[in-house]
Amino acid sequence: MNIGLTGGIATGKSTVANLLARRGALLIDLDRIAREIVEPGMPALDAIARHYGQAILQPDGTLDRKKLGAIVFADPAQRKALEQITHPAIRAVMKERMDSSERQHPERLTVVDVPLLYESNLVSYFERVMVVYVPRREQLRRLMERDKLAAEEAEKRLAAQMDIEDKKVRADYVIDNSGSLEETERQVDRFWREMGLA
Repeated sequence: MNIGLTGGIATGKSTVANLLARRGALLIDLDRIAREIVEPGMPALDAIARHYGQAILQPDGTLDRKKLGAIVFADPAQRKALEQITHPAIRAVMKERMDSSERQHPERLTVVDVPLLYESNLVSYFERVMVVYVPRREQLRRLMERDKLAAEEAEKRLAAQMDIEDKKVRADYVIDNSGSLEETERQVDRFWREMGLA
């Protein structure tokens, strides 16, 4: 069985993913795949450099994420262009790893951590979707603190994603991560038991 794990930026998806992995789930992290496909020598990085110019590369040939982020978060058309380059490559690797997990460990839960699951229309890839939730105001506070962003910059990043309340409504499972770690763990344990995995 598999689930798509999503939420919003700074809601605590990684925390919940790690809690699930500790209980025996196999974890596929799309952020990690997204980094892999833009390593030097990969076709996606070449396409990004052609579209945005060599200025988005660091002297060692790696992607300058800050420069690229400043461009794509300021302009929806540029963000769309980036997605058209990266999303097909990310999906191909994700599907390959999901199939491999299913073949090698059919008895285990495969959790795919997908930051933009709804925005990228990936719901059909998963049997169920779990959303890690915190109220928007708390999400904004955490993002500003975590990434050392001014409120305006943090708001831009939140605006680039579907509103967390909309994601919450669409989810099969919701983990409310606005309380203590212990409260989050209890919800994960409840989910684990309900899935018959305990």
